[in-house]
Amino acid sequence: MIPTVAIVILNWNGRKHLEQFLPSVVASTYADARVIVADNGSTDDSVEFLHQNFPTVEVIVLDKNYGFAGGYNEALKKVWADYYVLLNSDVEVEQGWLEHMISFLEADESRAACQPKILSWHQKDQFEYAGAAGGWIDLYGYPFSRGRIFDTCETDRGQYNKNQEVFWATGAALAIRSKLFHHAGGFYDYLFAHQEEIDLCWRLKAMGYSIWCCPASVVYHVGGGTLAKSSPRKTFLNFRNNQVVMTRNLPAGEAWWKIPYRMALDQVSALKELFSGNFNYFRAVIRAHLAFIGWLLFHNKPKLPVKKPLSSLSGVFHGNIVWEYFIRKKKSFGDILDH
Repeated sequence: MIPTVAIVILNWNGRKHLEQFLPSVVASTYADARVIVADNGSTDDSVEFLHQNFPTVEVIVLDKNYGFAGGYNEALKKVWADYYVLLNSDVEVEQGWLEHMISFLEADESRAACQPKILSWHQKDQFEYAGAAGGWIDLYGYPFSRGRIFDTCETDRGQYNKNQEVFWATGAALAIRSKLFHHAGGFYDYLFAHQEEIDLCWRLKAMGYSIWCCPASVVYHVGGGTLAKSSPRKTFLNFRNNQVVMTRNLPAGEAWWKIPYRMALDQVSALKELFSGNFNYFRAVIRAHLAFIGWLLFHNKPKLPVKKPLSSLSGVFHGNIVWEYFIRKKKSFGDILDH
């Protein structure tokens, strides 16, 4: 008996993406998969469009925009399946994408989640920013990916075509055991959007499970469907959430010095952008730090049952990715990991 799969697409005012990319998802050949769109309080005609044009697609209508983290948490309370596949609305999938990931996860119960190889829809021989061939992190909490370091995306030459354990798998196309999603507490609602998958994968790894990239599965991601990379809102969320995720998951012996160190590096980045005339970036980083301090002082923070030293986990670069990229000018994952 094959495991059941629920492909859940969180939608917010994304009718144009649903119209363009949902047909490839509906055409997936996996024998026991449901396609579900969870509408996150859209104000466009997404829901009506789905009812009229995709009658086989299930629709969950949420009462407001809960963000990526909260939206999926709310929607998945209403969905039962052996596996959840969380998929952005601006993703085109290849035939067989689902079979490869599910069969890979089924082969070993310690594998909690995996992602496909994610290429750019606009330039299909390039890795896409949001996840590429699986996420890593450095000892100071900077996330990056196999195939994407900061804003540099590599050309796909088959260099990451082997199954590989990673630190985090992207929420743009995430296959995860449903029982582990709920056992780990789902996404952390406070994050709203950005880095919630890193937080979840970090918790799962601390619990003894592994996260993988399964590159036989291939999808193409537009990216920036909700917030463009240059958006001050996105900058704010990324900087705030990175500090929150580190504080939640690092043992106290690491957090007490790594958090101030990272904040200092963030300030250097903000000042550099300010002197370049990018005031919006500078202001977003300052706002992010103030919001993080507010969270630290005043927000109720659920305690995590297990925390492990970052250096003890797989998918961690035992160095500083900022130094390697900006000072040593190493722009590819392969160059940096040969360090």
